[in-house]
Parts: sequence; C-alpha cells; structure tokens
Amino acid sequence: MGGDKLQFERRLLGEGYSLIAGIDEVGMGCLAGPVVAAAVLLDLENIPDGIDDSKLLTPKKREALDIVIRRTAQSIGIGVATVTEIDRLNIFQAGRLAMKRAVGSLSLEPQFVLVDGRPNLDIQIPQQNVLRGDQLSVSIGAASIVAKVFRDRMMQEFDAEFPGYGFAKHKGYGSRAHRKFLQEWGPCSIHRKSFHWSPV
Repeated sequence: MGGDKLQFERRLLGEGYSLIAGIDEVGMGCLAGPVVAAAVLLDLENIPDGIDDSKLLTPKKREALDIVIRRTAQSIGIGVATVTEIDRLNIFQAGRLAMKRAVGSLSLEPQFVLVDGRPNLDIQIPQQNVLRGDQLSVSIGAASIVAKVFRDRMMQEFDAEFPGYGFAKHKGYGSRAHRKFLQEWGPCSIHRKSFHWSPV
C-alpha cells in the first residue's frame, strides 16, 4: 500500500478509539449474484503486509492475504444482500443493508467504523465515510479483500449450480461473454431483474 494507509486509524486512536472496523462491499455493478460486504477489525499492532484495494491485487494475492487477514484480525463479519433484496430495494440500499449486516456479524463490537464510499449506515456506532477508502485506509482495504474473496467463491459455487453462464470467470459482471450467454440462455434465478444490459 502506497502512502499513509493508517492516517484514519491513527487519528481515531489519538481520539481514544481502539476498536476500529473497516467496511467495504463488492458486487454493486454486477448483473448477477448478491452484494457482499465485509467488516474487518484489524489488530493495528499486527497488520499484514501488502493490503490494498482488492481491485489492484491479483486473485492469487487476494487469496493469500485473505488467509493472513483472517488469521490476524480481531474480528471479521460478512453481510450479504440477495438478488431478491437488490431488486426490491435498489442496489444502493441493498449495499447499505449488506454493510449493516457485516457490522452486526462481528464478534467484537467496534467503537468506530470507517465506511468505503458515501453510504451512511443505520447503526448506533460512530462512523466516517471515506471516498476511495479501499485505497486510503488499511482497515477498509482489508475489508475489500475479504469481501471480494468471499463473493468470488460464492460465484464459483453458482457456476456449478447454473452451468452455461460462466459465473466462475466473470463473477456476474457484465462482460461481453456474460452478455452473450444471457442472450443465448436468458436470465437465471440469480440474475438481477432490475438491471439493464446491452446486447453483444
């Protein structure tokens, strides 16, 4: 991670907070599959090397970091918003719901949460939104890695359940191959009916 990725955590430690969680979500722009959020409460005395925005890491590096983060973090929570909830609520609200569920599934309650992007979460914990937080905060970066690895594994399982769509490769994003499969087969039950896509 380039730059000072502990700037937010260091300030909060100086203000007396010791249990600081980073929150991020993945899958907002996909045509299929759930939105997955992770909340990660790092041990700030034992931060794994190499944490960065999950989008900037190779799958192999993400997998390796996920293992180390899970081994060293004080607590990790996962939250999922289903395709049905995405279609019913809209994608922004579903993302907020997944984040709230991730915080709720932590085994330790954080004293403060750093949230990637703009969403204000409906939680009784002080919070700060951080634009590009997955690149600017080590805690949010860790959450982006955990969420991405978790969701990718879900999509690999869906690939076995719904063969023919290539979910293991494109993970539900609107790639050319995915849209071609959609044209051939039509949507399956994990496609978001409220999302529009352009034909190939």
